[in-house]
Formats: sequence, C-alpha cells, structure tokens
Amino acid sequence: MSKVERRDVLAGAAAFAGFAAVGLLPGTAAAATRQRPGAVRPPSLGTGDKAVVARVDARRALRHLKVLSDQIGWRIAGTESEHRAARYIAGELRDLGYKVELQPFPVADKYLAEIRAKGDVHWQCSASPQGAVASAKGTVLDAGAVTEVGAEANGRLVLFDRVAGQETAQMKAAVAQGARAVLIANVRSTTYPERKAASFTPSLSEAAPVPVLGLAEYHGAQIRGGVRELSFKVTHHSGLTSYNVLAERRATLPNPQGKAVVISAHYDSVPGSPGANDDGSGTVLCLELARVLKRLPTQQAIRICLWGSEEYGLIGARHYVRGLSEAGVAQISGCFQNDMVATSHPPAGTYWLLSVDGAVNTTTAAVTAAAERLGYTGQTKGPTARGSSDHEAFYERGIAAGNFSWRGGEAPSQLEPIYHTPEDTIRKNISLQRLQVSLELIGCAAYDVARRK
Repeated sequence: MSKVERRDVLAGAAAFAGFAAVGLLPGTAAAATRQRPGAVRPPSLGTGDKAVVARVDARRALRHLKVLSDQIGWRIAGTESEHRAARYIAGELRDLGYKVELQPFPVADKYLAEIRAKGDVHWQCSASPQGAVASAKGTVLDAGAVTEVGAEANGRLVLFDRVAGQETAQMKAAVAQGARAVLIANVRSTTYPERKAASFTPSLSEAAPVPVLGLAEYHGAQIRGGVRELSFKVTHHSGLTSYNVLAERRATLPNPQGKAVVISAHYDSVPGSPGANDDGSGTVLCLELARVLKRLPTQQAIRICLWGSEEYGLIGARHYVRGLSEAGVAQISGCFQNDMVATSHPPAGTYWLLSVDGAVNTTTAAVTAAAERLGYTGQTKGPTARGSSDHEAFYERGIAAGNFSWRGGEAPSQLEPIYHTPEDTIRKNISLQRLQVSLELIGCAAYDVARRK
C-alpha cells in the first residue's frame, strides 16, 4: 500500500469514527433515506449526505428567523438594528463552539424615519439628506402624482406619488403651501413592473425646511387605505460602523494547508423591510448548518460568515476579501453564498446556481452533484452568469464562489413581487419546504467539499 493510499484509509477510518461519535453510523439515519421534499425521485445518499440530512431542520432555523425578522426587524447597515442582529448571530455561533470574530468597517451615514399611527402601525423608511432632520405629526393630504398642490396642504403631511426627477418640485410645491412634511410614495419601475416599489432616498437639488420621506409603495397604499393620522421622527445616523460576523470550526482531520469552506449570507436589510427572505433566510441557513456541521469530521475548516452592509454595495464581503493575503485566498476552497433561499412566492420555484461568469466552479459543481444525490433531478438551473450578491467579492480575488437562490424559472432576475418591501415577512414570504431544500442542498454540497483535501 502506498503512503497516499494508507493516508486515505486512515482518514476514512477517522471519519467513520467521527460519525460513530455523533450517533450517525452509516445506515442508522432511516429518515435520511426517504424521498426529499418536492424531489422527483428517491435519494441516493452517501454517508456524509445522511449525516447532514438526518440532522438539518428548517423549523430550527425558523426560530432564529423570528428573532431577526419579527423581533429585530429592519437591520440597516451600521445602525443599532444591524448591531443587534450581529450580536445575536455571534452569540449563537459562540454557543455552538465556534471561534467568532466581529470584523468592523466604516459605512456611510443614513437618514431614516420611523413612522407611527394608531394601532400597531410602526414603519420605517428612508429620508432625504436635504430635508429637515425633525419630527412631525398630522393629517395626510393625498395629492397623487402631481407637482402642484393648493392651500389645502397648509399644516398637513402631503403625500405624493413619486414623479421621477420631480421630487424637488413636489417638495417646493408643498412647502410653498405650508405643508409640515412631504411624503413621496415610490412607484414601480418599468423594467420590473411586477415588483412592488421599495422605500427610497429622495434626492433633492436644494435644501428643504421640512422633512422629506421616501415611502415604499406599501406605505402609500396603507395610508390611502385609512391610515391618515401619522407621527414620525427623522434621525441622521452618523459615524457608522458595520460588522462582519466571522466564525470558524477547525478541521477534525489533518489540514496542513489550512484549507477552508465558506458558508455565507448577508444579514442586513433595506430600509423599511424586515428582510425575512432577503436575507434573513440565508442567515438562518448558515446558523442551522453551523449547528449541524459543528461535530462532523472534516478535512477542511468550516467558516460561517455573515456579511454586514450588503444592501449598500456588498461592502462587508468586499472588506473581508480585500483583507485576505494571497495565502489566505488560496486556503478557501469555495464560498457558498446564500441569498433569498426560502421565498413562498409560487412562481419562484427554480433553485438557481449563479456564478459571476456563468462557469462551473467548485461550489456550483458541488450543489449540482448534491441535487442529483438528493433526487432533485432537473429542478435546479445553472450555473448562470449573475453577480449582485456577495459571491462577487470572492470571484474578484479568483476564489470559487456561487450564489444560491430561489427565483422564477425563466431568468434569475425574476424575484418575488415583495422583494425589498415591508411585506418581506415570515408570514407573507417564507416557505419552510423551500428552506429545508436549501438547507439540504447547501449542507450536503458544502460538507462534501469540506470532507475532501
């Protein structure tokens, strides 16, 4: 027997002993052999797959999502809401036995408004930096998609529909008639008319003496549906620091080259959105896989990375990757980036494998192979060329990376209609079945890579 063969046999024996230590001898996890949720054929799982599938549970992940989306809610880059989420994530990973680091980096100021009304109405939206940083309350006047208003605006909160490029004119018209504040409800784009419009930051060509808010389409609809008395406060958040939450579990078998597999997601959300699917779902997938993988035998380290400030330009992931030395880059076998992995939107039934250049790499190949073993033949698409998520940062340094997500079947640009809106909630936008499938696909794929040298 050659030295290489002997080493492989010893590694296999060590892995078998590792499975025994966690109660997962091959053949003992009967539940792992049943047909998977939504699969077209029964699975054909290896030992490592069974170890993952027998343990991973979307319902456990949902417990974390209730904290992030329902309790913390909006997680805006650099603000206290994002910090609360970072502390929660870090605490959960430390409790699992991972070595955890909070990696800080500076981010730009934010202008945000919190809006309240009778009952349980509590919204958030962006505010214009050129508007007054102040509080206001009063009755809403619905002006519509116009740039002029009459004397009835005096002392009122004037609600406009956004007229692109005319936000300054709308502000000036309301101010001239004595309005207390200007509320501009966003409207759908012509490029993606099926998507509801998110909150936006009104850009004004001159300073305004009153607050100017950029509401989501949802907010405008709720006001017109009867929420007519509002109070709000605009806050200028300055000197901001965001954080990446970086956790690592060392390889259990010899790993002289320090190789590592990255499983990642971003945990921030856009203003006004509790971000249940985008990207609370990817975040809790990482937390659940951290639990499942913490004691399983591997040849490589497992890194769980949760990025801050993705929504403002992939800032957290790029900060992390820029800080890697060439040796650090070479150590990463692949980055499995998970972004929007649980939508309940019926047409978003295709699981996409996205690489920046559309080429097969370690991560996309591993997910394709895992899908075959799990029985999801023909139910995934890709790899397809697409960036727009944190895998871009890794690609830019030559690291194998993929973004994995549920989207419409015709193109990965087909997202759910409530993408980035206040309606991205657990109740309206989370499928436990799709989350379970995502957990099994990424869990089996990442573990298969981590078990290899």
